Amino acid sequence: VQLQASGGGLVQAGGSLRLSCTTSGRTFSAYSMHWFRQAPGKEREFVAGISRSASSTYYAASLKGRFTISRDNAKNTVYLQMNSLKPEDTAVYYCAAGLRRDPSSSIRDMDYWGKGTQVTVSS
Repeated sequence: VQLQASGGGLVQAGGSLRLSCTTSGRTFSAYSMHWFRQAPGKEREFVAGISRSASSTYYAASLKGRFTISRDNAKNTVYLQMNSLKPEDTAVYYCAAGLRRDPSSSIRDMDYWGKGTQVTVSS
């Protein structure tokens, strides 16, 4: 499975971005999908996850309400809508796929990773 994230860029604080992650290979709907991020000098952290059928979503507590994860199984794509962005949201954002039905916040539960897309929020 190959994952390709896109949609990152430079945005002012308070702005919005939508990230996309498209997969190729095995059936997209077989995977729960996730977003993680890693800021310079920090560990990679969980952002959001969505189940195979999109029936359940899971967010990092600090981000819930500003970020929304969704997926389109017909397009093999998962999205991350990010609103009210803050400078501390600056990071490389990675999409990841897990064979579990339901999303997980653990890096160890991810089976495939994309290369990441840079998001920079200016103050």
